[in-house]
Amino acid sequence: MEDKKDRRMIYDSDEWLLPYREAIDERHRRILRERERIAGDGRLSDAANNHLYYGLHRCDDGSWVFREWAPHATRIYLMGDFNNWRRTDAYALHPVGDGNWEIRLDPIFLSHGDLYKLYIEWPGGGGERLPAYVTRAVQDPETKVFSAQVWAPDEPFEWKHPKPGKREHPLIYECHIGMSSEQEKVSTFNEFRENVLPYVKDLGYDTLQIMALQEHPYYGSFGYQVSNFYALSSRFGTPEEFKALVDEAHADGIAVVMDIVHSHSVDNELEGLSLFDGKDDLYFYSGDRGRHPAWGSRCFNYGKYETIGFLLSNCKFWMEEYHIDGFRFDGVTSMLYWDHGLGRDFVGYDNYFNGGVDESAVTYLALANMLIREINPDAFTIAEDVSGMAGLAAPFEAGGVGFDFRMSMGVADNWIKWIKELPDEKWSMGEMWWQLTNKRADEKTISYAECHDQALVGDKTIIFRLMDKEMYFHMDKNSSSAEVDRGMALHKMIRLVTMATAGDGYLTFMGNEFGHPEWIDFPREGNGWSYKYARRQWSLAKPDYLRYRNLLLFDKAMVALAHSESIFDASPELLVQDEEKKILVFKRINCIFALNFNPSASFADYGFAAPAGRYGLILDTDEKEFDGFSRLKTGEVHCTVHEKSANGDRKWDDTLYLYLPSRCALVLKKLD
Repeated sequence: MEDKKDRRMIYDSDEWLLPYREAIDERHRRILRERERIAGDGRLSDAANNHLYYGLHRCDDGSWVFREWAPHATRIYLMGDFNNWRRTDAYALHPVGDGNWEIRLDPIFLSHGDLYKLYIEWPGGGGERLPAYVTRAVQDPETKVFSAQVWAPDEPFEWKHPKPGKREHPLIYECHIGMSSEQEKVSTFNEFRENVLPYVKDLGYDTLQIMALQEHPYYGSFGYQVSNFYALSSRFGTPEEFKALVDEAHADGIAVVMDIVHSHSVDNELEGLSLFDGKDDLYFYSGDRGRHPAWGSRCFNYGKYETIGFLLSNCKFWMEEYHIDGFRFDGVTSMLYWDHGLGRDFVGYDNYFNGGVDESAVTYLALANMLIREINPDAFTIAEDVSGMAGLAAPFEAGGVGFDFRMSMGVADNWIKWIKELPDEKWSMGEMWWQLTNKRADEKTISYAECHDQALVGDKTIIFRLMDKEMYFHMDKNSSSAEVDRGMALHKMIRLVTMATAGDGYLTFMGNEFGHPEWIDFPREGNGWSYKYARRQWSLAKPDYLRYRNLLLFDKAMVALAHSESIFDASPELLVQDEEKKILVFKRINCIFALNFNPSASFADYGFAAPAGRYGLILDTDEKEFDGFSRLKTGEVHCTVHEKSANGDRKWDDTLYLYLPSRCALVLKKLD
């Protein structure tokens, strides 16, 4: 057991955690015990190899071996194109112990592209199933039925480019391959690589976060109702085509992060793991605990050895097979708590260390983070958690769970609340600063004004909340609308202040950078299976006469500033929060960000305490290029005056005076 005598733990820097010291230490010991049980004294990554044993594999001599774990089964048949889908003794699997089944076949029996399934019999019943470790599943266009597919091309994919390295402060472009075309259809990996990837590179984002990669029967689930955890969704293309996308992203210096769903599994039996061998607890909790009350899906039993082996090996598979650079773990809150966090306000630390926590899930997540770092020390992980569990994104060595980042989900929620409930003249600068910067000192976070959640039908994007129907009529520059002017100004300011106050990274969702109109609505029965809203209208951001292009240009300039000034290398420092005038000013690294949220009043010679020196204006939301009113002079230099200011931090003896136009944000860089 490791010695933590000289190591600083999370409760050493947070006195509110001291009452839970023993709970934190025991959690730490529990994780270490499970790691030792799995890997002994060796590497965890060397023990997570279920995917190399189970499933279909071609042997060195060209023969095939297929293995499955189904302890409740009494008989298993392999059937498919190769035997006219019949259950015959020649294709019956043989039990080999511990619930494992195996069949070996000569090379002539299977070919690349063949379709197949299992037929599993159990006491009192039986049914068709897709293998638990299937790596390729395809859907029949007519019947909509999924089958496993033999995928063994003669020529393996040749990786050409090295991985892009560590991302201390990722600038993330969240995307969905299928809806990335302007056409009303399901787009492909190749189309994304050819059309969208160069666009992302030009915008300056250095990380792709890709949704819906694991196979899911229902397209409209946005990829969050996974059936086949090892199978790349075939609706977007082939494994080689996805590898080509990842390889080209790496060539462009862009990391590829995958939305991985280990929080639950689709309830489907024909495609998924539910009742796989006739019992409901093969990989899941039994009874009500094994069924998610809100999602209608199955909940994994993280305390079961076979489940942990399945999920850990899944992480390793995606990293080694597809050169994935990291993961955003979806639904972490649902994993952590027996009640899945439903209807609960997480007030007080007791929530994180009482009987309501599934400690087996905490253990699994910690092991997954260890495994990922062992495989690739530059890989990184992001937790989607709304509970704020202390230690979730703290290093394991300090008593944490080990995620690199936590999503700052409260930031987007607060923007919705402020826009929806209050006119902007009543926005509180103090509340804004608190909510945008509120984070644990021992954790790194990713901030965003909006992600895919806010774009879904039933919700509204920021641009829609600000402009509503006016954007249908007045996004042409020849038209005039005070509501659109307000929306344009605030859209830029909201994004800038969110990125500039972000803890350690920033995210946007595909298309929202230019104020993509309307919502996302995947084809479903209720909309006549239409693709009209399951796409991105990239062409709106191309013409100079539409305001969408100005928002795009601003986003590009904002991201470029984050890169050039390395703004995430230090925490933001508040200079002014003026509730009366609606002004927020803060310093970060070598830059001063000054924002005037006042809807009507501009302020000449607004002074505040600042470090002495000369400051050059390097970004201005009011620039004509960004569809502003050009009330400031681009590149203008401002010098501090040696006098105490009534505004701002009194530790400085100098004052900086600025003209702050209404609904405008400035960024000034200290020149000397």
